[in-house]
Amino acid sequence: MLRRRSRRPKPDTRKPGIHKSEAVQPSETKSRRRARPGATVPPELITKPAAPAKAPRTAKPKSDRVILVTGFEPFGGETTNPSWDLCDLLPPSIGGVRVETLMVPCRFRTAIEVVATALQMLNPELLVCVGQAGGRDRLSFERVGINVDDARIPDNAGERPIDQPIAVNGPPAYFATLPVKAMAQAARAAGVPAEVSNTAGTFVCNHLLYGVLHFIALSGMGTRAGFVHVPFADAQVADKPGQASMAVATMARGIEAAIAAALEHTADVRTSEGKTH
Repeated sequence: MLRRRSRRPKPDTRKPGIHKSEAVQPSETKSRRRARPGATVPPELITKPAAPAKAPRTAKPKSDRVILVTGFEPFGGETTNPSWDLCDLLPPSIGGVRVETLMVPCRFRTAIEVVATALQMLNPELLVCVGQAGGRDRLSFERVGINVDDARIPDNAGERPIDQPIAVNGPPAYFATLPVKAMAQAARAAGVPAEVSNTAGTFVCNHLLYGVLHFIALSGMGTRAGFVHVPFADAQVADKPGQASMAVATMARGIEAAIAAALEHTADVRTSEGKTH
């Protein structure tokens, strides 16, 4: 579901992804940059063609600067996902740049297709993907996505790939193109625990991070992109003694501060933020 931030509609939990009235086919929107040959979703990342749909209704020109923030639907038996819940708390704009939000299915392949379609529709300046990592105690700004799926549990479609490449002919890894160190520093300055992480795991979160960076690299888009993991929300740990959690409002405050820093820094700051999980 692609959400217009100015109206703040309630999320449609019945069907995740881009809302049918707001999605467009890749051919309906042109990038402001010249695309290289193959500027479409790579064949190895496609499960089925996108369904025809109408463009979003907006009075603003498509050349407006846009930040796209994505969050996942609930998964793993949870009834909520703070990565999506925090999107409703973000302001309509940050640093004068319009904020759009998108719910992403927790499904291999489909997650990439949904976000790639939104990228072609909006051509955002920044793409900030957010996902839940239960067990972490702070915002984790991911440095790298790796070319492997190795699922501990099935996704929401029942798929559980093990030791499979995300893109058969893709590089082993992509580094995030967002200034992850500057973003982590900005989140901490806003009073939110944050770190730079060197592993996004091997589930759908890493799958999406690698997949969108691969798509952006092939398409020639100028979008800077990355991924942020967030802890469990407070309400999720009522039956999980000893598990770390964070208020959704706190997460949103940290993400907002981090996005502002990403707009300010075209190159990352040089400081030590190395950590592994």
